[in-house]
Amino acid sequence: MAMAVEGAGAGVVVSEPEVVSIPPTPRGMSTPEGTATPPPAAGRGAATPARRVVEGLRGYLEEVGHLTRLNPQDAWLPITESRSGNARYAAFHTLNAGLGFQALLLPLAFPALGWSWGIISLTVAYFWQLYTLWILVKLHEAVPGRRYNRYVELAQAAFGEKLGMWLSLFPTIYLSAGSATALILVGGETMKLFYQIVCGPICSPSPISTIEWYLVFTSLAIVLSQLPNLNSIAGVSLIGGTTAITYCTMSWVLSVSQPRPPTVSYEPQAYTSLGSSLFSTLNALGIIAFAFRGHNLALEIQATMPSTFKHPAHVPMWRGAKVPQGGMLTALYAFHSHDIPRGLLAATFLLVVFNCLSSFQIYSMPVFDSFEAAYTGRTNRPCSVWVRSGFRVFYGFLSLFISVALPFLSSLAGLLGGLTLPVTFAYPCFMWICIKKPERFSSGWYLNWGLGLLGTAFSLALCVGGVWSIISSGMKFKFFKPPS
Repeated sequence: MAMAVEGAGAGVVVSEPEVVSIPPTPRGMSTPEGTATPPPAAGRGAATPARRVVEGLRGYLEEVGHLTRLNPQDAWLPITESRSGNARYAAFHTLNAGLGFQALLLPLAFPALGWSWGIISLTVAYFWQLYTLWILVKLHEAVPGRRYNRYVELAQAAFGEKLGMWLSLFPTIYLSAGSATALILVGGETMKLFYQIVCGPICSPSPISTIEWYLVFTSLAIVLSQLPNLNSIAGVSLIGGTTAITYCTMSWVLSVSQPRPPTVSYEPQAYTSLGSSLFSTLNALGIIAFAFRGHNLALEIQATMPSTFKHPAHVPMWRGAKVPQGGMLTALYAFHSHDIPRGLLAATFLLVVFNCLSSFQIYSMPVFDSFEAAYTGRTNRPCSVWVRSGFRVFYGFLSLFISVALPFLSSLAGLLGGLTLPVTFAYPCFMWICIKKPERFSSGWYLNWGLGLLGTAFSLALCVGGVWSIISSGMKFKFFKPPS
């Protein structure tokens, strides 16, 4: 198609540029933020029709397109395959990742902390992690021309290739793969409780073993994992977030509505020595830190959104991320199974199963992305349906094997909370300093250095408290011996 432009004494034909759809932004690239098109220079044809066409086209690209070098591999990977995300999807994913089975472990922290300090610790941790989440959202497109679509990529940009990989790889692997393993443990055992409540004494003579329940849960999770990319599981994340809110509310409402059992005390636990009290407190804080997770998925969720000069992805991501922000179930079953109607107990446990199945999908997506990135990098072609399905089946049964081999994994919440705490509470502050480079001795400089160093110190202290708790409780690591 051509456009005729009348010149002085002659007709000039200028080809009209076609507007084509912009492919997804590649790994590690992004739209520059805050860059404006320079005004047309005065003189020498500044007002010619051809110049006006070019200027208009550039303005259009600034508004709706990406001016970056494209990497086709990003269009093949499950995290960046679809760029149609929005604030609602971000809210669903963040809620599903941040609120789940780990909230059921919070009551284990209150015997050591007491009601007052327990609530204060939860409140401080909530606002602290909300600030670091805001940092990650802003750093996703902190450098013009780049989008950091994965937590490890941002860590490498901030701390250097080797140091960033060394600091972030283990915590993010555990938070993804380790969470999937813990979800199999919690989901399988909850399915067993649900079965016992619904079936009652009729099923007692030949109960299904715990390992068989793990297998049932894993099979259901593998079927759900066939959804292709992160945006495609937005509905699953909505179900996961909704069920998490519902069963957490039902758990405490059903417990509070019943009289306190005579063998249970709500008073803080008494300790025989200062050392015991200190280490128990640290372990309790580790459990609280373990409850606030999902920061390792923030950049991946934001990577599913389109981003332009005038509409950067951090705006809808932050709008969505602001929305959300074992022991409990076992106690509910043990102390109130005869007081609460079986239907309500069964509904609570069923909601937990739904939430675990949903959370398995979002925590496993970074692992699926890594598998497919390795495959596409070697073959230079996208994964076929069979290859993608094979990766997910393999990962599901590998997680099942680890669950059977390490059935005590969920009992290490305090230690694991300390090991992974920097991902949520420390590293984002240091990343902000390294990338944004705030003015030395400014309020932002002091704030991020203070929170980063405090988070690192807490991480070391909580690891010590977690190890002490394991030793003092006499926990025995029984490999390949899940509860019957």
